[in-house]
Amino acid sequence: EECNGDLVTYAVKSEESLKMDDNLAKQGMMSDLSLDHPIEGDITAPLGRQESEDDFSTLDEPVWETVMRDVKAVGRKFLHALYPREEKALIRDWDLWGPLFLCVILAMFLQGSAQTADSNNDGGPEFAKVFVLVWLGGVVVTLNAKLLGGSISFFQSLCVLGYCILPLTISLIISRFLLLATQNMALFIIRFILVTGAFAWSTFASTAFMAGSQPPNRKALVIYPIGFFYFVISWLILSDTHG
Repeated sequence: EECNGDLVTYAVKSEESLKMDDNLAKQGMMSDLSLDHPIEGDITAPLGRQESEDDFSTLDEPVWETVMRDVKAVGRKFLHALYPREEKALIRDWDLWGPLFLCVILAMFLQGSAQTADSNNDGGPEFAKVFVLVWLGGVVVTLNAKLLGGSISFFQSLCVLGYCILPLTISLIISRFLLLATQNMALFIIRFILVTGAFAWSTFASTAFMAGSQPPNRKALVIYPIGFFYFVISWLILSDTHG
């Protein structure tokens, strides 16, 4: 029995030694292959990055879908201007399509009519004057915010100021409809309250977006030019009497 046990132990050790020899032989072959044919290159590939870039690619997207996506984005920014819930909503994804659209509407409604200009010798501010006044005022307010140490970029500030003209634009449209009726003191008071409320809301909305990007000790110096900018536009709307 002791002889049989020794034989079994010897057989097991022989099998283990054979397996070790095979492993060593395979490792030697692999090392020879690696020396003859060195492996080059990086085995890691940024697959996640490629997929994310493909997701945002619009090269194969129909033009109509691209336009509708941009229109929806502008509409969402209009809602943020009317109801400023998120501080970075207009700053994060800025654009100038909405401000351009509102500026054109303001200039068109405030330019007056040719017949009124001939009869009363007062046609109101022309289209180009209103257009330049709005954009030049926005540029001056933006430069003031930047010179005071604001962290907001130039075009982000123009985006905020332009989109926050929306309450004043709405008050201008409503005021135009009120001017179609016979003018009296009651209608003037209604227009005054309407334009004043729009001025306050535009100032509040714009400062809500821009106050966080200004130094704490200079916020008043930034808010004052913003209020003055919207005050000038409010005065143009209130002084417009061409129905």
